[in-house]
Amino acid sequence: MNQVYKIKLPVFEGPFDLLLYLIRRNELEITDIPIAEITRQYLEYIELMKILDLEVAGEFIEMVATLMLIKARMLLPRPESDELLPEEDPRSELVRQLLEYKRFKEAGEQLREREAIQRQHFPRPEQWAHQDFKKNLPPAEQEIDASLWDLLTAFKRALDNMPKVTYHQVQTPNVTIEDQVGFLFAQLEGKSFLWFSEVAAQIKEKLRLVVTFLALLDLVYRGFISVKQSSIEDDIRLVPRGPLSMSAYLELVTPASEQA
Repeated sequence: MNQVYKIKLPVFEGPFDLLLYLIRRNELEITDIPIAEITRQYLEYIELMKILDLEVAGEFIEMVATLMLIKARMLLPRPESDELLPEEDPRSELVRQLLEYKRFKEAGEQLREREAIQRQHFPRPEQWAHQDFKKNLPPAEQEIDASLWDLLTAFKRALDNMPKVTYHQVQTPNVTIEDQVGFLFAQLEGKSFLWFSEVAAQIKEKLRLVVTFLALLDLVYRGFISVKQSSIEDDIRLVPRGPLSMSAYLELVTPASEQA
């Protein structure tokens, strides 16, 4: 197997999605963002993406620059000549953009929910075989999808729980995306779902955890697995969306020229 850890994924979420996630997670008002703390947390997630070797789009770096600029403006004293003028909040433009983006995002989510309801009423023939996987799940929980940021939060929690002392380890584990896809399929075999924390608890090396997480992202992207969460701080459930076949996965990821 090819020893390459980096995988390219489509953009799951953008810079405004990460901001909205942090605001929701910290139970903040959009109109009163604590810029210093949000900037610190935002940078933490950028670092997590870099650890995973995910491509960090320029828009994320631009957002970091915007947050840093707002932070600087809030710390600067006002010129004496401006003291008689109404004070403008340096966050106002960012707040306006966030509220507008949130409205568009919610409208898009409502459309997707309607489409999902229609698909449940009129399933395609290939979906019928997948219905058994949902029998043991509470109906309300079936509708809650974890975002990329929820997954990164779970990944960070797993990283933080790993043993800090690793100097005795003299050999780097030889592990690939395909290996960890097989590992995840084996863990899910015969189950309607699996907790992410159960998977992470079995992994003792940082590199193996990173590659396993990348394998999970790839399986979510390719439609083999759904990721569900009851609330923002809860553990994440990995739910098979149908029969998990290693040969079907390899057929998708192997170039046609190599399949011949």
